[in-house]
Amino acid sequence: MTPELTTLALAALLQAVQFALFAIPANMELGTGYTSSARDRPPSRQISDRTGRLQRAMNNHFEGLILFTIAVLVVTLGNQSTPLTQTCAWVYLAARVLYIPAYFYGWRPGRSIIWATGFFATFTMIIATLV
Repeated sequence: MTPELTTLALAALLQAVQFALFAIPANMELGTGYTSSARDRPPSRQISDRTGRLQRAMNNHFEGLILFTIAVLVVTLGNQSTPLTQTCAWVYLAARVLYIPAYFYGWRPGRSIIWATGFFATFTMIIATLV
């Protein structure tokens, strides 16, 4: 397995961890009666700011993971794995790991810098396959 595919697998596992990090406090705050329902109505109480941050960080990773998956597929299927694309893949994963506490604790401007690092690493992978 290429390093890019390894980081993709780890990024998917990170997504599962992020889901648990959000779901556990959300269930505690909203109650399992609501979270196990069809959610046809808004909840009777709101989640806390920090739980909301965990949810937004998780959703942001879903969005980033789509682009990263495309980058990994382009690199892998194009047989274009290089030290540059491998490094970018690991940088993306590290950025996604750091993004969780950055969002949770409201680090500014650190959160945006971390996000941009992962974003540019992803697009560097794609551009590297085209040159």
